[in-house]
Amino acid sequence: MIAREGWPFVGGASALAAVVIVLAGLWGLPVLILPAFILYFFRDPERTAPNDPRAIVSPADGKVVEIRDLQEDRYLHAPVRRISIFLSIFNVHITRVPYSGVVRGLHYRPGKFLIAFHEKASEENEQNAVVLETAGSGKLMFVQIAGLIARRIVCRIREGEQALKGERYGLIRFGSRMDVYLPLSYAITVRKGDRVKGGETVIGRTP
Repeated sequence: MIAREGWPFVGGASALAAVVIVLAGLWGLPVLILPAFILYFFRDPERTAPNDPRAIVSPADGKVVEIRDLQEDRYLHAPVRRISIFLSIFNVHITRVPYSGVVRGLHYRPGKFLIAFHEKASEENEQNAVVLETAGSGKLMFVQIAGLIARRIVCRIREGEQALKGERYGLIRFGSRMDVYLPLSYAITVRKGDRVKGGETVIGRTP
């Protein structure tokens, strides 16, 4: 399955490859790598969230690059624990809802395009934050962050909607970062350096 946002890129790359092959013949065949890579990048595999009402799942595929306690004063106004996940260009870039709840806020902010695994990317890069109110476990936040190559954040979710754990809600095009902000009362079940899968890997649990 391919994310719908990827088809214009696949079409453009395929058209370019066709022109190159017509002009260069067999010498132009290596250009087919481009549409093949774009198909690979925009892949959208099915995922099944764990049947555990307390489980918080990873919002994306990638590597945990930081777990940090801090005061989040932009939207949550509370002490939180932030889990940062780096997505390389080889990871699936579909983003998923980490826990079920009602969307209480959407906050897009333009910014820089620092390398996404850099700590400052969480504060300075272009990003889109979703604040989610859970049923009885407080609020949490998950943030799509553009990276050095990623210059386009797609968010399909809307304020006031009921979001379900593990469902797709957007994507970030090419290498990027996802941050999840959890209340300090939540247990963390991953460590720095762990590899995670969006919609499946449990990264925390509610009280």
